[in-house]
Amino acid sequence: MTPDEQQQFIDAVTAAVAAAVTADKATMYPPEHSQWVELAIKRQAQSIALRQAIIEKSITGLVWAGVVGLTLVIREWLNAHGLKI
Repeated sequence: MTPDEQQQFIDAVTAAVAAAVTADKATMYPPEHSQWVELAIKRQAQSIALRQAIIEKSITGLVWAGVVGLTLVIREWLNAHGLKI
């Protein structure tokens, strides 16, 4: 491909892209639709954050329950074997 042909190709592609972008702008959604989409995305992000927080708190609660349970088991074992706590 010669430099002239290459430049013509580049110009043709640039013109085609510019025409497509201009045509796409004419069919874009109204601003209300964009606002609704942004709100929906924010709501989804909040939902994900809430779900992660619930999972985190549940795991923390289970770990603490395990620690307390193990402590009670050890205490009862020690009481059963003669050590009064």
